[in-house]
Formats: sequence, structure tokens, C-alpha cells
Amino acid sequence: MGGRITRDDVAHVARLARLRLTDDELERFTEQLGAILDHAADVAALDTTDVPPTAHPLPLRNVLRDDVVVAPLDRDEVLAQAPAVEDGRIRVPRIISEAP
Repeated sequence: MGGRITRDDVAHVARLARLRLTDDELERFTEQLGAILDHAADVAALDTTDVPPTAHPLPLRNVLRDDVVVAPLDRDEVLAQAPAVEDGRIRVPRIISEAP
């Protein structure tokens, strides 16, 4: 996009995401996204020459439990609990329509 974000930029992204935005929402989101990009530019302009690269701001080790292999769920039991099944699969409502 380059430069300041415009109302047209926000409308374009909303269309791609299949969102319907009101004029007020377009205006508000344009201002908010512009402020976010301004803050990101401020951070990008900082001199980080003497700052070591980090993956996390705190010196933590992996605190997650080890992965444990367990038996998978029984397919028939899962399908029996589904609200709708078709051809041996869980049927879900369509949430994305065909492209215009």
C-alpha cells in the first residue's frame, strides 16, 4: 500500500474479507489503522543496534509439558455426536458464498 492508509485501502481489505462496513466504520477504521501504522513506523525508526535479538522478552525456557501420544478419538463416536453427518463426514453450514 505504501504511505498513509486510505479509506479505499480499508474498503478493499474489507471486500477481500467479505466484511460489510458502514461509512462510519470505514472512517473509524481508516483512522485507527493509520494510527497503528504510525506507531509501527515509530518503532521501526528506533536505533536497536545495541539490542540483542530476542524471541521472547523474558528469559523463559519451554514451560509446556512434553507431547504425549494418545489413542485418537473413535471416528464413529465423533460422528454420532455431530449435529449433521453426510457421507461419513461432519456437515457444517456454508459460511462463504461463491465469489461475485
